[in-house]
Amino acid sequence: MNLSLEGKFAVVCGSTQGIGLAIAEELALLGANCTLVARNEDALKAAVHNLDISLRQQHNYLVADFSKPDEVGKAIKGHITKNPVHILVNNSGGPQAGPIIEATEEAFLNTFNQHLICNHILTKAVVPSMKKEKYGRIINIISTSVKIPLKNLGVSNTIRGAVASWAKSMANELGQFNITVNNVLPGFTSTQRLTTIIEGTAKRGNVVVDIVEKNMKEEVPMKRFGDVSEIAAVAAFLASPAASYVNGTSIPVDGGRTGSI
Repeated sequence: MNLSLEGKFAVVCGSTQGIGLAIAEELALLGANCTLVARNEDALKAAVHNLDISLRQQHNYLVADFSKPDEVGKAIKGHITKNPVHILVNNSGGPQAGPIIEATEEAFLNTFNQHLICNHILTKAVVPSMKKEKYGRIINIISTSVKIPLKNLGVSNTIRGAVASWAKSMANELGQFNITVNNVLPGFTSTQRLTTIIEGTAKRGNVVVDIVEKNMKEEVPMKRFGDVSEIAAVAAFLASPAASYVNGTSIPVDGGRTGSI
């Protein structure tokens, strides 16, 4: 199986922590030259410094705030004038939890911009390079909510579904150019966001955090939360030559929790 990414150039968004950082680390281990994208420059510098360079990879970063699509567009347009792009990982933090009936219209618009619009800007920017290189992998980190909506995540459920539909449309159009578009759907994964969700659920229900965490783990057939490295492994496979005929899919990485085939 050919998993080598030596000589490939990747852009990984939301990559200073959590799932995004784990994906960048895995791609670097497979030989990719990684460009990390996030809003905190100090965190970006630290993350880049720690990436593997055993195959003489050259890593760098772009500073961009995903709540400002114009800023994201400016950053990627500057990058592609100097670098090819073979792999794009669209990844950004999720919106605040809460019942959908309590969500503001502004919350929907902000989340739509942060996720779908930024994904679209980035994809449009890198596709010409992928066509030229005859190799393209667009990987969207979404959520299992595109299969079954998750409780108390109304805004996220809505926008994640839109991103999944957008991705399928892109896959249909870009496959002829050897560009694949796939979605990774993390389940309960040990990240800061999951901690925030657990704490919020405990507060609303007036119960202790440990009880909420225990109940969530009971929903997973494997009876544990996922590790970010387990999400990254699937993303890295999709980025590799070995995944050349995998296109337009949404793959849950959730320990079996999603209740659909």
